[in-house]
Amino acid sequence: MLRMLRRTIEKKVIEFSKQYPVITITGPRQSGKTTLSKMLFKKHPYISLENIENRDFAKNDPIGFLNNYPNGAIIDEIQRVPELTSYIQTIVDEKDIAGMFILTGSQQFELMSNLTQSLAGRTAIIKLLPFSFREIYQNKTSLDLNEILRTGFYPRIFDKELKPFNAMEFYVNTYIERDLRQLINVQDLSKFQIFLKLCAGRTGQILNMNALSNDCGVSNNTINKWLSILETSYIIKRVQPFYKNFNKRIIKAPKLFFLDTGLVSYLLGISSAKQLEFHPLRGAIFETYVYSELLKNNFNNSMPDNIYYFRDNKGKEIDFLLDMGLNIRAIEVKSSQTISSSFFENLKYLKKISDIEVIAQLIYGGGKNHIRENIKITSWNNIS
Repeated sequence: MLRMLRRTIEKKVIEFSKQYPVITITGPRQSGKTTLSKMLFKKHPYISLENIENRDFAKNDPIGFLNNYPNGAIIDEIQRVPELTSYIQTIVDEKDIAGMFILTGSQQFELMSNLTQSLAGRTAIIKLLPFSFREIYQNKTSLDLNEILRTGFYPRIFDKELKPFNAMEFYVNTYIERDLRQLINVQDLSKFQIFLKLCAGRTGQILNMNALSNDCGVSNNTINKWLSILETSYIIKRVQPFYKNFNKRIIKAPKLFFLDTGLVSYLLGISSAKQLEFHPLRGAIFETYVYSELLKNNFNNSMPDNIYYFRDNKGKEIDFLLDMGLNIRAIEVKSSQTISSSFFENLKYLKKISDIEVIAQLIYGGGKNHIRENIKITSWNNIS
């Protein structure tokens, strides 16, 4: 086992634990929620609702269950017994103790509805994604970008020194497909497996629901339901177009992104760095990496999701627009190690048509950070 890696989000968790009676940590399975909770709250007893006995006790006698933990506890996989949050509300209202309960959950759609109803104003919500680049590689040299992309960032791969391709096969079979079966009735699992791989082939692309439906052989409603499940389980994210000031110009369909490049690589059958180096989707996988790093940065600092993209009816596209309120941070992403002046064209175009300030940035596959033509150029290993 490797040494315990510190998480960037730790400071925010500690800060909120001094302000709120309940801390809720949500995110995909195997993103490190349990490890983080146990590491930061060593004095709290730990209970997992994946355990059948614990789950039955909590469901059938919630008051008796919680009476065993008069000073609070870490309750893992709270979505297994979401009604428990109503009883936790009563306890924290009576005792008014900061950081009393630490709840974790890997399916936000069930969890958030109960939090909204029961713990509104009483809980801080932490979204924990797999490791960021900085958390894993900040002190390492001689990095291979292709190897990093195909490995991905799920903690278990690094903790147990697993082979990434095999680890992702286990992850898909054990967690994604199992969780989906618990939530909706998948009559033909093979079609869902095809759907997953087709989505991987579309990461970084504008989502065409009709094409995806036709390729999978299922209805648009089914596709939308499956996408929603993947999104609320933190497997994918649909990035919306930036609409302010450009209402009449923009394409309205969202872009599809996976949140981990290792998972995408597995679904595309990429088992080695060499294979990825010449893969036709390498650019899209690199863009997926950049998106996940930007999103992790937001979540790790408890910032809202302000990431959009821009594409107008003339075909002009900017990979990411970050809405900063008074200005826009426009980011173009290129996997090439060599910078071409053509990379700046769409950024300059956006500056011309925007009526608010545009801060332009290029993130690329090279190793140097500098400024060129008043555009900040950032190496792939310095996004944070």
